[in-house]
Amino acid sequence: MTNSDSMKLIIIVVIDTESDSLIKALLNEGFRVTRIASTGGFLRRGSSTLLMGVEAGKVERAMQMVREHCAPSIDPSLKKVTIFVLKVDKFEQL
Repeated sequence: MTNSDSMKLIIIVVIDTESDSLIKALLNEGFRVTRIASTGGFLRRGSSTLLMGVEAGKVERAMQMVREHCAPSIDPSLKKVTIFVLKVDKFEQL
């Protein structure tokens, strides 16, 4: 078990049309990303849910990359991305 005080879980729900370029950019920056296909809920259309375990000091960089690679919607009522950053109580790799 590692010290989880410095770890965060980032959950990114992104529309499918934006997910590939975002994942490639995150991987090129050295982030590890797990993609889960999802539908409905927050964005009400086909989407991907990305899970990322990130050191606390790298959260802002990850958020900046999401902003850079997901262009704002032309329609302000439509959102392309929803992001959650959660504290990690326990982190273990086997």
